[in-house]
Amino acid sequence: MIVVIGKHQQDLAELTDVLFVDGWADVPDNVVASMEAVIGRVPGDVLARAPKLRWVHSPAAGVDADLSPEMLASDVVLTSSVGNGAIPLAEHAMLLMLMLNRDVPRWMRAQAEHRWDRFTHGELAGLTLGIYGLGNSGLDLARKAEAFHLRVLGVRRRAGEPSPYVEQVPFETLLEQSDFVVVTAPSTPETLGRFGAAEFARMKRSAYFICISRGGIADDDALLEALRSGQIAGAGLDAHGVEPLPPESAFWDLPNVIVTPHNGATSTGTARRGEQIVRENLRRFLSGQELVNVVDKAAGY
Repeated sequence: MIVVIGKHQQDLAELTDVLFVDGWADVPDNVVASMEAVIGRVPGDVLARAPKLRWVHSPAAGVDADLSPEMLASDVVLTSSVGNGAIPLAEHAMLLMLMLNRDVPRWMRAQAEHRWDRFTHGELAGLTLGIYGLGNSGLDLARKAEAFHLRVLGVRRRAGEPSPYVEQVPFETLLEQSDFVVVTAPSTPETLGRFGAAEFARMKRSAYFICISRGGIADDDALLEALRSGQIAGAGLDAHGVEPLPPESAFWDLPNVIVTPHNGATSTGTARRGEQIVRENLRRFLSGQELVNVVDKAAGY
C-alpha cells in the first residue's frame, strides 16, 4: 500500500493500490500499519505506528521539517525533491542582485509618484558573487552569474566535482571578497546560525546579503543590526527565520531590504520537475531499483 498525501493526487491518479488523502486524519489505523511507502510528510507519531514503512518521499527540496526524531532513528529511506526549484531560485537570486545593485525600489517609488528620477546606478559586471552552498541552486546560480561577467566564489560542505563557473574558497575568503553573499544551502544543524555578527563584520560595507534557501541560516538579530548600522549595504530576503514574516518584523520597513514571501521557486516548472522526480522514484520503488535523491539523514539533506 502506498499513501499519497495532498497535492500529488491528480498527478498520480492512474496508480492502483494507492490511497489518496488530504491529510493523516483521513488514513485509518489499519492502513498506517500496513503501508510501505508514503508520498508526503510523515509526522513522528504516525511513523511510530507504521512498522512496514520502507520509503517516504518529501515533496519539498529541503527536508528539515521531515527529520523528526522518529525518522532519524528509523531505517526508512527518505528521498526529497531536491533540484526541482534550482532554476527559479537561481533566477530569483539574480533578480534580487539586480534590484539591489540598481536600487529598483527607488524607481518604483518614483513611478508611484509619477516622478522622473534619473540617477547613476551600479552594474554587476566585474563584481564578485559568493555562494554559500554549491548544490543544485548554487551551481545554477554560478552559471547564470558567469554570463553576467561576475567573478564567482563558492563554499560547499562536501567535496564535489569542480565547476568551470565557480572558484571554491574558504568561508572567510568568501565573506571578505564578495560584493554579494547568496545563501543557497539547506537548513541543517551545521548551517543554522552560520551568519552572525562576526560574519557580517567580515563582509564589505558595500556588500549585500541574499537568502533564497532557508531562514535561520542567518541570525535575524545580527542581520538587523548589520543592516541598521551600515555594516552591510542591504539584503534581499526570500527565506526568513519566521514564516510567514510577522507584520511587525523590522525587515519590512528597512529601506535597504527587499522582502519576498518565500516565493522564489513557486513556478510551474518547479511543480513539473517535482512530479517527474516522484514518478521516477515510484517506478524505481515498484521495480526494486535504487532510489534517487536519497537524503543523508545525519547531514540533513
